[in-house]
Formats: sequence, structure tokens, C-alpha cells
Amino acid sequence: MTELMIPLDSDSARPLYQQVYEYIRKEIADGKISFGEKLPSTRLLAKHLFLSRSTVEAAYEQLLAEGYIEAKERRGYFASDISKLYLEGAGQEERKNQIVLRTEEKENYKVVFSPEGSEMDYFPYGVWRKISKELLSGDNPGLFLPGEAAGEEALREAVCRYLHHARGVNASPEQIVVGAGNEYLLILLAQVLGEKKKVAMENPTYLKAYYTFSHMHYEICPIGMDGGGMLLEEVERENPDIVYTMPSHQFPMGVVMPMKRRLELLHWALAGRERYIIEDDHDSEFRYRGKPIPSLQGSDRKGSVIYIGTFSKSISPSLRVSYMVLPEGLLERYHRNCGFYASTVPKEQQLKLTAFFSQGHFERYLNRMRGIYKGKHDYLLGILRKEPWVHKIYGDNAGMHLLVEVDSALSQEEIVNRAKENGVFVYTLEEYQIPGSVLKAKKTTLLLGYGGLKEKQMQCGVEILREIVR
Repeated sequence: MTELMIPLDSDSARPLYQQVYEYIRKEIADGKISFGEKLPSTRLLAKHLFLSRSTVEAAYEQLLAEGYIEAKERRGYFASDISKLYLEGAGQEERKNQIVLRTEEKENYKVVFSPEGSEMDYFPYGVWRKISKELLSGDNPGLFLPGEAAGEEALREAVCRYLHHARGVNASPEQIVVGAGNEYLLILLAQVLGEKKKVAMENPTYLKAYYTFSHMHYEICPIGMDGGGMLLEEVERENPDIVYTMPSHQFPMGVVMPMKRRLELLHWALAGRERYIIEDDHDSEFRYRGKPIPSLQGSDRKGSVIYIGTFSKSISPSLRVSYMVLPEGLLERYHRNCGFYASTVPKEQQLKLTAFFSQGHFERYLNRMRGIYKGKHDYLLGILRKEPWVHKIYGDNAGMHLLVEVDSALSQEEIVNRAKENGVFVYTLEEYQIPGSVLKAKKTTLLLGYGGLKEKQMQCGVEILREIVR
């Protein structure tokens, strides 16, 4: 474990070290941090939470003194066996019982500023080969038998643990459904929630989700946005059954929904019967500035939030493994309506991914890629800030793309077409608006994705754009 999602209140009368201590103590007591599990080092946790190292050290010292953790020389801190020390963990047993997007060929372009691009040069191919070889090296008849409909239990347990520690998601493995892509999970969800639903979506939005809902014959209402995300007065006016939102890093705008509005959204869900919020935690793993932002689901106490995420950005786009966390109140309906479907993720791939998690490779790879993508982010941001044609940059400090307002006499179509003629493929904000809606952008706004680009490609692309728009 290299990080913990610890909610800290800087305005509280309790010292920050005590808040860290109390959180970890309760996690160990509840069994959410298992006996023998390694805790983040004081340096990494302090960096993750934007605290001084001495603050984290004080918390760890108190945990050591009370027997909740133990220190092993040159290895770090580990959770202790507290079965004889404390009985708070009794609650754990109770829980157990309980696009059409553009598909034009882009290989012939010198630079493709795709917001979906990923860097695969640093993937641990040797580790993946070793895991594959070990999985297939012995006689394992179970590998070729049908798997669990919701995903293999070991993988769901690993995902559950990761989401709790990294995103503050509160769930049991029984609430997790694994599937091949977010769109497949949304199709399943539509069969759980029923027909003739009305969905409110941020505009602009992730269009694959829009088209999925549209094909399920859901009524879709576009909701305007400001600097804090979707406008709740418009949600109230539309009176939908479902709100689809990306509160931690909205795509494509990059907006982070503040806590006040998140709580207001949860209050909206509670105020009506059968209202649900679908939280798409889009590329939330990649944040380069500011404190970590917990999930909306972690603040939900009434089972109103359906959480969806994917490993397409954090591991590999071709992996096609996504996960959905259903509220407990929807589990019986899921098993009745969808429990007979076979899993769309091959069992072999699920077991490989489970080993990738359990052996610690995922966290190491994710931490490395955060540094790689931050370097790309900082480089592109740096060269764009020097460009006279760049009016405004926003959506930065997270994700894998920047939004750039352009100062130019050329129309949006002219910029895009001239860029393509010169070997540069760019995307515009308008492409992500809900069909039939109108955006209020006064200037052409480009989405410049950098995840799959090298620095030389970024420099080349920006230079070509400079020649085009000036």
C-alpha cells in the first residue's frame, strides 16, 4: 500500500496528526486494513496528503504505542493482529453477510493530440509475462471452467481494497461487478434500473455514455456547467431519475465538483423516490496538484451512488476491464435481472490482473506513471504558455489533456482542417457536446491530449498550430 484516502479537516479542533491516527486505527479495527498489510511510509503518506512528515510520524508513533501497527527494520510499518486487543472489527462480519466518436484513421498523422492516448513504453511487460507463465505453467482445470458472473471473487476483493484506500469508496466485494468496459456496465445497469428513465448529463460530456443511454431509449437532458460542475438548479428543473456525473475530474472540462455541491447533489437524490447518481470516476488516478479528492460514493450514506471506473487509463486501454459498485439496495435486482449473464472479461485475464494487484505491481506501476504523465503535462503546459495564440488554458493539473482557447480569425473548422493538412490531428470542445445542444463558448477551444505523445511530438504539434492560427 502506498496511499490512503484520509479525509482531513484543517478547521477541526483536532490536530491533523490525531485525525490521521484515528482514521488508521479505525481502519485496522474494522479489518479494512488487514493484519500484516504494509502501510505507506511516513514520507509517501505525508506527500500524498500534503502534510509535514513530522505530522504523520506523530500519528504512527501513537499507533505503535497502542499496538495497532508494528515497525519492521528496513521494511516499514505493518498492521498488527489486534484480535485480542480490540473488538471493533466485529462489524466486518456483518458487512460480509449483508460514440459514435470519430473513427478516422490517424496513423498517417505526425501528431495526434488524442485525449484517449496512453504511454505504454513503461509498462512492466516482463512482470506481465511472468504472471502469465506462472498462471499457465501447471495443471489448473479451474482456469478453463466458467467464472463468476460479476467477476472472480479474488479480483473483486482486490478492486474493493484498492478503491477504499485510494478513492475512499465504501463497499464490500459483493457490491462490485466487473465487466469489459464502462459501456457494457451501463447496459447492465439499465437492465437493473429499468426502462423509460430520464438521465441528466453534464454538457459537454463523455459521449460514449451518452450514446449508450440513448440506445437504451433513456431520455437525456443536458445540464449546463460552471466552475463547480453541473448546475443543480437545472437538475431540479429537469427532475430526472438519474444524474450521470464525473465529480472528481469532469471530462472533458476538467472541473472538480466542490464538497458543498456534492452534498447538495446527494440531498437531491434523497429527496425523491428511486433517484440515483452514477459517478463516473474518469481518470481520477492522475492528479498533479492539490490534495487527493475522495469519491462522491464515499460521502453517500443512503445507497444513492453507483460508482463506475476503469483500468483503461491506469493500466492499458486494451485491457478493457471496468468495475461498477452497486448500492446494497440494488444487489437483489442485479442478481435477478443480470445474474445469469456470463462475465465479459476472460477468466484468465481476471486472474492475471488479480496477481498484478496482489503482488504490488499495480501500485508501483501507477505511481511511476503518475510521474511520467506529470512530466508530459508540465512540458505541454510550459510550451503553450509561451504561445501568443493561446488565449486561455484550463482543465490542467489532472487527467491527460488540456483545454486551450484559441485567439484566431480562423473558424473552428478551418483550424481543424488546416491542422490535418499539415499532419496534426486535433479535437475541439464542440465535438463533446450533447447532440442538439448548444455550447456558449465564445472562442474555438481545442482539446490537446498528451498521454501518448513524446516531448518532440508535442513541440512539433504546437509549432504547426502556431503557423496555422496566427
